[in-house]
Amino acid sequence: MNNSLSPLLKKYFGYETFRPLQREIMETSLTGRDVVAILPTGAGKSLCFQLPALARDGLTLVISPLIALMKDQVDSLTASGIPATLLNSSVPAAEAQRRKTGLRKGEYQLLYAAPERVMSGDFIEDLKTWNLTSIAIDEAHCISEWGHDFRPEYRQIAQLRDHFPGVPFLALTATATEQVRGDIVRQLRLANPEIFLASFNRPNLNYTILPKNKPVRQVYEFIRTRPNEAGIVYVQSRKTAESMAAALAEEGIKAIAYHAGLQAEDRAANQDAFLRDEARVVCATIAFGMGINKPDVRYVIHADLPKNIEGYYQETGRAGRDGLPSECVLLFSRGDLLRNLKFLEGTSDPQVLEISARQMRQMADFAEGTGCRRSALMGYFGETWPEENCGACDNCLQPREIWDATLNVQKLLSCVFRIEKSGGFRTGLNHVVEVLTGAKTEKVRQWKHDQLSTYGIGNDWPREEWTALGRQLIRLNYLSTSSDFYETLSLAPAGFRVLKERQPVLIPRLPQSVAVSTGLRAGDIPCDELLFDELRTLRKQLADEREVPPYVVFGDISLRHMARAYPIDEAGFVKIPGVGGQKLKDFGESFIREIQKWLTSNERRTFPEIPVATVAPKMKSEGPLGPSHWETLRLFRAGKSAEQIAKLRDLSPGTIVQHLAAAVAAGELAADPRSFYTLEEENRMRDAFAEHGFERLGPVHAAMGGEIGYEKLHYYRALNLRQTVESPNE
Repeated sequence: MNNSLSPLLKKYFGYETFRPLQREIMETSLTGRDVVAILPTGAGKSLCFQLPALARDGLTLVISPLIALMKDQVDSLTASGIPATLLNSSVPAAEAQRRKTGLRKGEYQLLYAAPERVMSGDFIEDLKTWNLTSIAIDEAHCISEWGHDFRPEYRQIAQLRDHFPGVPFLALTATATEQVRGDIVRQLRLANPEIFLASFNRPNLNYTILPKNKPVRQVYEFIRTRPNEAGIVYVQSRKTAESMAAALAEEGIKAIAYHAGLQAEDRAANQDAFLRDEARVVCATIAFGMGINKPDVRYVIHADLPKNIEGYYQETGRAGRDGLPSECVLLFSRGDLLRNLKFLEGTSDPQVLEISARQMRQMADFAEGTGCRRSALMGYFGETWPEENCGACDNCLQPREIWDATLNVQKLLSCVFRIEKSGGFRTGLNHVVEVLTGAKTEKVRQWKHDQLSTYGIGNDWPREEWTALGRQLIRLNYLSTSSDFYETLSLAPAGFRVLKERQPVLIPRLPQSVAVSTGLRAGDIPCDELLFDELRTLRKQLADEREVPPYVVFGDISLRHMARAYPIDEAGFVKIPGVGGQKLKDFGESFIREIQKWLTSNERRTFPEIPVATVAPKMKSEGPLGPSHWETLRLFRAGKSAEQIAKLRDLSPGTIVQHLAAAVAAGELAADPRSFYTLEEENRMRDAFAEHGFERLGPVHAAMGGEIGYEKLHYYRALNLRQTVESPNE
């Protein structure tokens, strides 16, 4: 059965080789073993259940959270000659009955359905008559309350284990922390699953972070230079999504808005317009994206600061799913961080408050960093980038110019010092900048800061420049900020030395434009660009005739290979990546004719070799612990206490406890409960967790009047998780 994978790959999908980990995942699943696969967006997760479905007898059930995603994948599979269907609320009753008849007759090999449909009515009884041989759970992170898209209905899926005990599960997601991976295994009751974890590196993505200044204009200036490319602009609010789309439309750009406040039919229509290339740009909140299978999104712009790095990674991952070079641009303002933190003030759960605030500050630290963006991003997920220069981020492509900022730094630090000395209280950076630039605000007058010697001494420099400089001085530890939401300023020791000893201050300038590599990048496919444009036009015509998105006909990769190989017969055309038997039959003649026509008035050109990624992705996961966890565990085994490790590693004690609890859950640390709490405490925690569940520690902590600390609660939950994973069917 496994030997048939490669021929099936070429026959139906038109490719000769697998992407990293795909074959290993498929072969393991075909042995009948449960599998968890964490593959980044664009790494080919869908193929991991689609191809084995063709190698198996019987039906593969694909549980997916979104109707649009189901239809998109079924359209693509059908175009490739694969018998697939879906059952959801969009299918009329008569048509649904016809499809059920086909399922009973074995006419389909893949069935897509939402978790609500699977667990409703007589669906499970129907499944028992459809020769079910495999179950795939797409977007599996939705099952975890610790994930970023938690959906309670996913929790019911585990009931399928009782009805189909011998059917293997394949759980797939693009991002999942160790905690979420453990939750997936536990909630789905997976039996000793094989876990595959691919590299989080997306070599074809270029990361750039720019100071935010008139964001609508910045977004427009970026988009206008890319007239034929599709992109997503992420914003925080529905209102901003509407206004951004309207502003771009006024400039002649086909832009639409997408957010949860739109009527369902309007959301569907706008999404369809984007998928079919009838709208170039979608301005959206985070409501847009999960399951969007459009492979040729060439850029993702964050016009507002994301709330955490995991969300940022997930959203940038929607660019360049086809592996071709694409841009990820973030417009950063520290004001966005303060606004995000302000939204948290009404949060009642102290643990949620602490975690969310920390994640927001991590995102801001990433944005303000001067090191390699790729290295920092991968490091967040516990992976090490081995190169000094990634060649595809602003900090690596365009090393910052160093300038002598001594005079301006002295002015700003002096202003901070005099504000605090004059009134005995501290203020935030915005107020400091208002004093420096001589603003006549009510607070400046009320606090008599217009009488300070530093008032107006910076009016020869724009406010935005002073604000950016202030943020750099915070990051470089010349200024300290309070730990509350207001982030009031005070001089750090290094700042005092600058004023007292007149030390020179040399700092890097902030970038103002997107840095682009001048050479070939990972994913580049050099080709005849004019022919490529002609083939795109033909593809759109054929797609419109079939009422499907253009990429269902062929992706950009296939078109670019056509525009560099110039195939003029079937023998040459079938060698193009993405050309399988069905697509050769349906579209081969049209594209071959277009290429032959092109060559009657244009010469063939030759092109450089296609570059390949120089860094191999990480292979099969060695477990749920990342490098940071292992370092904590090493020190703990060496006899260090959690408090000592926290000081040595410059991490919070709570983080160290979470590392050790994860090690307990993974079976890497002795699991004797008496090492962590007394029998009496265990009994109290058992009762509290039984009442409030394991998802959140806050309610459990409160139920016991705070008498048992979070440290012991973490350990108790970890031990419970370990026992559940070791005995999944008990």
